[in-house]
Amino acid sequence: MTTLSAKETILASIENNIDDYMELVQTMYDNPEIGNEEFETMALLVNYLDQAGFKTTSGYVVPTGFIGEYDTGKAGPTIAVMCEYDALPEVGHGCGHNLIAGIGIATGEAVKAVIDQFGGKLLVVGTPAEENFGGKVSMSEAGVFDDVDVALMVHPGSHNGVGGRSSALNPIKFEFFGTNAHACKPQSGASALDAAVMSYLQINLIRQFVNPHTYIHGVIKDGGEAANVIPAYASLEYYFRAPTMAYAKEITEKAIKAVDGICAANGVTYQTSTYECPYEDTVINYLLADVLTEKYEELGLTDIHPVDEVATGSTDVGAVSYRCPTIQGFIKICGEEVNAHTVEMANATISPDGKNGLIKAAQGLGLTILELLENPEKLVAIKQEFDTTIATLT
Repeated sequence: MTTLSAKETILASIENNIDDYMELVQTMYDNPEIGNEEFETMALLVNYLDQAGFKTTSGYVVPTGFIGEYDTGKAGPTIAVMCEYDALPEVGHGCGHNLIAGIGIATGEAVKAVIDQFGGKLLVVGTPAEENFGGKVSMSEAGVFDDVDVALMVHPGSHNGVGGRSSALNPIKFEFFGTNAHACKPQSGASALDAAVMSYLQINLIRQFVNPHTYIHGVIKDGGEAANVIPAYASLEYYFRAPTMAYAKEITEKAIKAVDGICAANGVTYQTSTYECPYEDTVINYLLADVLTEKYEELGLTDIHPVDEVATGSTDVGAVSYRCPTIQGFIKICGEEVNAHTVEMANATISPDGKNGLIKAAQGLGLTILELLENPEKLVAIKQEFDTTIATLT
């Protein structure tokens, strides 16, 4: 098989099987499952990979995780393609994870058709619960990506792009413990709610004094049950986001110090806990982004956004990016008037634009992987960039 035919094989594999991929996307759209409950979705995707000739393992690391492996038995790189597939409450696949899974499956099947001539190992990794429980965090901590040479995925949205930074996320719960009393004898009690409200106000004031692109947002989760009872329990839940986890933790400590003083002043005790999975910031690999840009251009995509240097959201992809060179590209499936985490975004995944987005994204990833297989020196340079960048961060 010539190099040209390898490229043609990847492109044709995705186009020829697109109806099967869109059937997977539609099935997930019709049967959305939230994080850590994606058992039917896991079975659906694993069954497809089984039929495609991958060696699969269900319940991999986490109950709804999976991995599909294809080992050529010859020396070469280990390439991981990541799938997400958890939905959101109420809006279903409003973040497009059903399409991400379809892109990952399509990329894996296409690359499997050509990888034997180059050698190495191909992994399709099912990473559940991205929205709140961080399947990729659990898998990274378990060492899944330690021996991976490069990990790739594409997220649908309102533009074509090659990824960008994400904010580190530290989710902290504050619980306040006071003493109940009748509201007409408040001197007999200690209000957990007062301490929570004062803490909420003080934490909000910290916002003025943080570095750019740092975000603090929280809610009062518990504040009492009856107006005529001094509350003995109250709680706040906060997200502390920052360009790096180190700075997110620094801001968290400032908030904790403020809460400590407020509780002492109110005769209330408190405790903190991490109520969701913390997410690392995303480490950018510019050489890898350049390759995906080149492949998108080959496929005729236009208005390709470069690496976004300003982080706004958070993702568990960050955990993978600290283990190996990683990219999360973007593919346009709707206009800018469609927001993420909406029913409209979910509908876009099963639209003609969603179908075209799956084709182009999977082909872009497939050709990126092919480039690294054909030109091992590029993969060496990408890994060297990763090592250099990580050395400055740890």
